[in-house]
Amino acid sequence: MRSDGGRRAAATGLLLAVFFASGFAALLYQVVWQRLLALFSGADVFSATIVVSAFMGGLGCGSWAGGHLADRLSRARCLALFAAAELAIALFAVASKPLYYDLLYARLGGLAIPLPALAGVLFLAVVWPTFFMGVSLPLLARALTPALASAARVVGSLYGWNTLGAAAGAFATTWLLLRRFDLETCLRLGAAINLGCAVSVLPLRRVLLGGGERDARPAPPAAVADPPERAPLFGLPAWLLLYALSGAVALSLEIAWFRTLGVMLKSTSFTFGTLLGIYLLGVGSGSVVGARAVARGTAQPAARFLALQGSIAVCAALSLSLGVALVDRLPALRPFWLYFQEGEPLRVGLALVELSLHPLGAWSRETPTASLARLFAGLYFLLPVLLVGPPTFLMGLSFPYLQRAVQTQARFLGRRVGWLQTANIAGSLAGSLATGFALLPAVGTSGTFRALAALAGVFLLLRARSGAAWRPAARAAAAAVWLLALVAVPGSATLWAKLHGTRPETLLEAEDAAGVSVIRPGQPALERGEFVMAGGLAVSAIPFGAYDGSHTLLGALPVLLHPAPRRVAVIGLGSGDTTYAAGARPEVEEVATIEIVGSQLEVLRAFQRRRPYEGLTRLFSDRRFRLVVGDGRTHLRRDPARYDVIEADALRPSSSYAGNLYSLEYFALVRKHLNPGGLAVTWLPTARVRDTFLRSFPHALVLNRMALGSDAPIPFDRAALLARCDEPAVRGYFEAVGVDIRALVEARLAVEPPTVIGPAYDRSALGDVNSDLFPKDEFLIGGTSW
Repeated sequence: MRSDGGRRAAATGLLLAVFFASGFAALLYQVVWQRLLALFSGADVFSATIVVSAFMGGLGCGSWAGGHLADRLSRARCLALFAAAELAIALFAVASKPLYYDLLYARLGGLAIPLPALAGVLFLAVVWPTFFMGVSLPLLARALTPALASAARVVGSLYGWNTLGAAAGAFATTWLLLRRFDLETCLRLGAAINLGCAVSVLPLRRVLLGGGERDARPAPPAAVADPPERAPLFGLPAWLLLYALSGAVALSLEIAWFRTLGVMLKSTSFTFGTLLGIYLLGVGSGSVVGARAVARGTAQPAARFLALQGSIAVCAALSLSLGVALVDRLPALRPFWLYFQEGEPLRVGLALVELSLHPLGAWSRETPTASLARLFAGLYFLLPVLLVGPPTFLMGLSFPYLQRAVQTQARFLGRRVGWLQTANIAGSLAGSLATGFALLPAVGTSGTFRALAALAGVFLLLRARSGAAWRPAARAAAAAVWLLALVAVPGSATLWAKLHGTRPETLLEAEDAAGVSVIRPGQPALERGEFVMAGGLAVSAIPFGAYDGSHTLLGALPVLLHPAPRRVAVIGLGSGDTTYAAGARPEVEEVATIEIVGSQLEVLRAFQRRRPYEGLTRLFSDRRFRLVVGDGRTHLRRDPARYDVIEADALRPSSSYAGNLYSLEYFALVRKHLNPGGLAVTWLPTARVRDTFLRSFPHALVLNRMALGSDAPIPFDRAALLARCDEPAVRGYFEAVGVDIRALVEARLAVEPPTVIGPAYDRSALGDVNSDLFPKDEFLIGGTSW
């Protein structure tokens, strides 16, 4: 028979497992809800920032309220309220798809809502679940702390295991759940987890509390007696400010890491969840280790917290600097360096197939797919762990020391947990806004790392002035390392040149809140021309037509086939090749191009200033071309105008949010905004995209790599098409930029004879398609090799 103490220890371990599961569900929701809300608000940086801010706002409100409630309730009531909070989250999860997709997107998504009002709508949309997520930690901290002396250990353990659960949720949702289930099924799974958490607490409550504390009154003072009085280094307001600053640094580093590693990994749909999982894994493991350390007794917890916080940004700056300096020098890093030179993303699908077939042999077999699997493991896990792991571990390690320094009065235990979390969340929100909208556009990613390393000096200075013992040699070493971090961070040109596999003098780069765009020399196979790249991916090339002509044909074919094109919409700018080609006919009065990464336009203008190119000269001077920065699908949904041609420039199916432009619902939206007889145009990267497109349009003209769809027949007359290419205005328009449009069209038709498809085509077998709620190609479902 177990003793009461043994049973309580086992119950405490089970409750930590419950809080782990709660964290798992929370990150599952974040990944899924962020995707659903992006359909409503847009996937551009402004809308994404508003969504994240709304999440943080709800968590902060919940933490504040949870802290006040915890100190007014008994430990038993705190556990009961935690169970109620889990149940409330589960109920909302079940209702979230109808709310976010059926109501917000389907019914309200077409409204042009001003940003302040949009922020209010999104906050109201997420405040219920995030509020109840926020109350959890203060309630459990109060429930599991029988004596104040154990507060730092208990709170650190709770925070650590919940964060580790969140890391597991980020990994599992990205690599397993979204590759097997649609978004609504994922939400139901999360609801089942929360329901299980709520039910599990009830039997544990009796064991943990020994049958006592059944009323709503707080425990008597003797049960939570304060330890001997110790002189605090700072008052609570100062600690709240410091922890807010800590949150600002942490979120700013997260944004800078996502920017840097996103370019390294070339921005696939797996990037966000993977990097978030690694970030949370570092924080959670650090907090668990820190909780064990403070349990053994720790002198000078405040000084240790300050020293650890001062080390975080310094460590981040030095690890980045070292990696950039060595990536083209160390033989072990050579595969990364060669990959950075490529314009194409890693074939994640092939790597996953190799690992599934040869889970152990992939590390020893010398085959192209085995090498690909090893590169995949290095890029998606080893490299991020090396860059992000140490600083995030220090973040988590510092948390229990902060609790040890701050928790000096038992009656305020819950409030101080909640207030600190609220301050940290408020700082995180401020840091994300300052970094996204000020630091990155002003000083770039390099300058952001340098600024955060400089800010670390605040913590180091406070540590030096804390009065706690710090040997002169250690103090001098800390100052030297801090100064080294400031000067070692590479400049923007060097950073992005190294991460694009080239030299700074050959690169043009531009950076804003939305991302990084560069122009760099192309591969030898390109013969002539330069890559235009965004997020590490080659999106097009200069001169126009150099990238095998695909981008030119996406813009040219529909306007050459349409009897009288007047208004054209293009989603995606790239090098401007497709946009320029769409203006080939004199009848075209407007070509509206919507680009989500504003720095692409900036880098093209920089290229034009350095080396003028006729295609860009015309693109920037011809008033028919209207360039808009924003999310293309959202812009189209809110735009009341109708077009004769709507097309999305070539987009890899595994790119982040690519599924939004390859779904049944997107193609239906395009059809709604076409004039009678208008043409929808898409690239066909997979057979599933082809089938999805054919399900959406009664009439289609299908080539091997592109398709045109319409509500009216699309007559194809090869002779008439070539004759239109020979019209003087059209021929001269393309010759001005070095493109022989007739030769390009003839060459493509020779290898891709078009197929005309009408309403009689049997579409009953086309069931395996992409939808908003199940973007299969984006997550490489069913053997997609991308």
